[in-house]
Amino acid sequence: MYAVIQAGGRQYKVSPGDTIQVDFFEAPVGAEVTFDRVLMTGGDASAIGRPFVDGVSVKGTVKAQGRGPKLIIFKKRRRHANSQTTRGFRSKVTSVEISAINA
Repeated sequence: MYAVIQAGGRQYKVSPGDTIQVDFFEAPVGAEVTFDRVLMTGGDASAIGRPFVDGVSVKGTVKAQGRGPKLIIFKKRRRHANSQTTRGFRSKVTSVEISAINA
């Protein structure tokens, strides 16, 4: 069985046992979290929500709080001597291990 959840404005396809990295949220490592915004479930009995499926939730455990990969932002302006800028950015992420899909 799988589910499509919405967390932090993004959508993730998850199954029990998967580990996903979502946008940072305050929760201690080892805490149980519940995702109530389930957009779709699939597998034995499929259900598509409008916009969310009623009575379905996804449970997970916070495994780590950290930072994501570094993104390089490079800007260069054509035909301007020495007009270039390089900056980097690393967003905070939360790693969650999906434990169950409660339908």
